[in-house]
Amino acid sequence: MEYRTLGRSGFKVPVLSFGCGTFGGAGEFFARWGQSDVKEARALVDVCLEHGVTLFDTANIYSRGASEEILGAALKGRRDQALIATKATFAMSDAPNDKGSSRWHLIRACEASLKRLQTDHLDVYFMHGFDALSPVEETLRALDDLVTSGKVRYLGCSNFSGWQVMKSLATSEKYGLGRYVVYQGYYSLVGRDYEHELMPLGSTRASG
Repeated sequence: MEYRTLGRSGFKVPVLSFGCGTFGGAGEFFARWGQSDVKEARALVDVCLEHGVTLFDTANIYSRGASEEILGAALKGRRDQALIATKATFAMSDAPNDKGSSRWHLIRACEASLKRLQTDHLDVYFMHGFDALSPVEETLRALDDLVTSGKVRYLGCSNFSGWQVMKSLATSEKYGLGRYVVYQGYYSLVGRDYEHELMPLGSTRASG
């Protein structure tokens, strides 16, 4: 398996990762993605690890936490062989503070993900979307605290626009806070918006 450095960090990741959105299948929406239970997930993880695919990507909202729970169970006893990426931001319930990128929500969301995944740290923690209601400084200080505490190794953002990424990076630089080292977004032959702003931004920040 080929490994590459993740952004402007010293962290090596495989060029292929395994998405765990099909684990769980809770609710009508995620049931359409897939309904892998622990037994099937464990078999899939076996194949991945045997072939050097060690990075597993999930999110707290995938099947309302079931994806994380199943991945944690599938990796039980071999956490040291795997890299785990998960995400937070989107609503996990109807409670007013159970969503967004406020300090209140992110600290609780991270602790809940760690518990479901049966681990003491996340290798990559993504903001699943940009929260315009929470100050960027508040979000990044909360994430910086999670990194400092050892609960998170590296930070990433997902589904941000170009200006949202740049604002976050500039804020990290200004205040000396942990920065996003990786971006995850939609890109395909029929969805090429990534090329307009995000691709040039990524190339510039990666080499700068």
